[in-house]
Amino acid sequence: MLSNTVLLKKQNSYNMRKKYFGFLILGVLLAGYIYVPLPDNVEEPWKIMLLNTFLKTSSYLALFGEILGLNHFMKSMALFSRIQGFPPTSDENIFVKDTTFNDIPVRIYVPQQKTKSLRRGLFYIHGGGWCFGSNDYYSYDLLSRWTAERLDAVVISTNYRLAPKYHFPVQFEDVYTALKWFLDPQNLESYGVDPGRIGISGDSAGGNLAAAVAQQLLEDPDVKIKLKVQTLIYPALQNFDFDLPSYRENAHYPVLSKSLMVRFWSEYFTTDRSLKKAMLSNQHIPLESSNLFKFVNWSSLLPEKFKKGHIYKTPTHGSSELAKKYPGILDVKASPLLADDSKLRGLPLTYVITCQYDVLRDDGLMYVTRLQKSGVQVIHNHVEGAFHGTLAFLFTKVGYRAANQYINWLHENL
Repeated sequence: MLSNTVLLKKQNSYNMRKKYFGFLILGVLLAGYIYVPLPDNVEEPWKIMLLNTFLKTSSYLALFGEILGLNHFMKSMALFSRIQGFPPTSDENIFVKDTTFNDIPVRIYVPQQKTKSLRRGLFYIHGGGWCFGSNDYYSYDLLSRWTAERLDAVVISTNYRLAPKYHFPVQFEDVYTALKWFLDPQNLESYGVDPGRIGISGDSAGGNLAAAVAQQLLEDPDVKIKLKVQTLIYPALQNFDFDLPSYRENAHYPVLSKSLMVRFWSEYFTTDRSLKKAMLSNQHIPLESSNLFKFVNWSSLLPEKFKKGHIYKTPTHGSSELAKKYPGILDVKASPLLADDSKLRGLPLTYVITCQYDVLRDDGLMYVTRLQKSGVQVIHNHVEGAFHGTLAFLFTKVGYRAANQYINWLHENL
């Protein structure tokens, strides 16, 4: 009996060691999946790693579903992102409601406190690569509430139809339609908005749309109201050159990789994957449009500190067939950096946010340079140690600071 008891104890001890070893292996694998090497100047790196883990897992699941033919990658990503949806909820400070402006869904934020004077107005456009995103995401809802309360402003946060179901120029047209409706003097009066204190703002793909519609307003004789400011938050401003220093340096960093950004751009125009392939190899712009490269030539438009010894390589010209099938890739309404100087000169006071570890960093930097050369007053806020989307990460110190800087600038200038 004694020998059997000893054997049983040894067996139990062996089984426990196996379990502990299994948990150890699982922990190592989990830590390896979560961990990603980050630059030394990134604050709260584990918050970024956990966020990246969620995004990476969603991306893997979406890609797996696409490979199996279950769903389009972007449709799955849009479905996963819906967990951020937040219903219109008023509080003691801000009245919130969902409505439509000329059939375009918008969410409106109006301060509850009564006032005899007209309020500022801000028209906000969400990001999401033209493929997902919504004005009801918690981060957008919170940012709009803060803005409305601290500026005592009416904030209009707009939606627009998304790819892959809808392609350019639908997104641009939806945003422009809603903005024109808002800028109608009668509608401004009904919301108590001062027509001389209206701004437009957007992040990422929303920053692209904000820049594009701001340019378009200058050419629209039907719009008499002028924007006082535009704020572009890490905007995507050109699809001509995906070999900028920021794309080279940050191609594999968290939140927005080069391959994902290129796919966003290609999906904006078509579900034809041949366009993405051409864009990834920087061979999608035809020879006959080569004159437009001067508007996006980073070798002459980037400040020296951001060139960092990179050598400019002229993109290889692609087939004319792609540009004929998808003319949007050559359209200034898709790539606001393609606007000539005469079109930029009438733009309002501009605030541009760029992030250090962001493939889109150089888009914003080049636009700052071009606006300054065209005589537009520009304030540039470059956020060191930050990744793309930082204003949506209000749970991080750097995101909270950047959001406060953005709102403070609007308070002083709108």
